[in-house]
Amino acid sequence: MTALRVLIADDNPVVRAGLASLLATARDMEVVAQAADGREALSLTRRHAPDVILLDVRMPGVDGISALPHLVQLAPVLMLTYSREAEVVREALLLGAGGYLVHGEFTPEDLVRAVRDVREGRAHFTTTAASALLADLRTSSQPQRNVGRFPERLHNSVDFGLSSREVEIMDLIASGMSNQQIAATCFISEKTVKNHINRIFAKLQSASRSEAIARWLGTARPGVSGHG
Repeated sequence: MTALRVLIADDNPVVRAGLASLLATARDMEVVAQAADGREALSLTRRHAPDVILLDVRMPGVDGISALPHLVQLAPVLMLTYSREAEVVREALLLGAGGYLVHGEFTPEDLVRAVRDVREGRAHFTTTAASALLADLRTSSQPQRNVGRFPERLHNSVDFGLSSREVEIMDLIASGMSNQQIAATCFISEKTVKNHINRIFAKLQSASRSEAIARWLGTARPGVSGHG
């Protein structure tokens, strides 16, 4: 059986050694490299081509969140960190992380299972990370639920002639996401996002994000120019 190759990126050498020892309990896993920051993780990933990357959030120099968009293009990434803030969990997932484990909340068996799951494209979270993400999603979706009560909002996709993908992207724009975040969420390139946005703005007869959002949410009437 071919071993599943793992790279560990954490600035604490004790943590790195501990994780390597835990993974050594699985006969089908091999730690091929260890990195102390995001820059080294990217360099070693290119050199060793791991199957899964275990990535800490806070590291000196290039941190995990900054390195994440580059690393996910090379291998699946499992966040493994002490950081449990909802906004950090959400950002990591938006940028492409395949799972999020918080130290102290998993057994050796949980870790091994999570690595295998992320390698196969199955998301894996520890309790705190899942709870933080759920709370953040409930909070961020509240305004959209309120807006959805207006009948104008229900007919926007028909009124403006937007495709299902354009509706999805316009909703993400209205939620405040940047082009990079939209690209990560929809698993498309930023260039493709920009192309969709250009078509959306043309259909909504809008020249800016704020004007498009106002039209989309029913707070501006067609033919009324907004500012922004």
